[in-house]
Amino acid sequence: MRTYRWFADPVFIGACLLYAANRWLVLPRVGGSFLHGQFNDLLLIPAALPGVLWLQRLFGLRHEDRPPLWSEIGTHLVVWSILFEVVGPKVLPVHGDVRDVLAYAVGGLASGFWWNRPAEQPMTCG
Repeated sequence: MRTYRWFADPVFIGACLLYAANRWLVLPRVGGSFLHGQFNDLLLIPAALPGVLWLQRLFGLRHEDRPPLWSEIGTHLVVWSILFEVVGPKVLPVHGDVRDVLAYAVGGLASGFWWNRPAEQPMTCG
């Protein structure tokens, strides 16, 4: 089993860098509904889940230092979708959008395939 590197994970770092670039460099200069709507939603799970799981580990709710499991990705996808797209619009001046949930799912699938790829096998001679 690979030890998960939490905030040194390349998926986490890449998602955070893409979010920052889109938020502060691209959006002020470029139009387009995808960049303004769903691009950052693709990054929700790869950028937020490592921090949430690290907090769970810190408070003893998670007992291993391993990459996010499919069950954890799925659970957080469901919880965050309900929170952001059902509950949020009832208490904040925002609207729920099923395209956002689809973007969360695509980002979760992409990062999940990376996090759950087979462990690298050591090379042997002969």
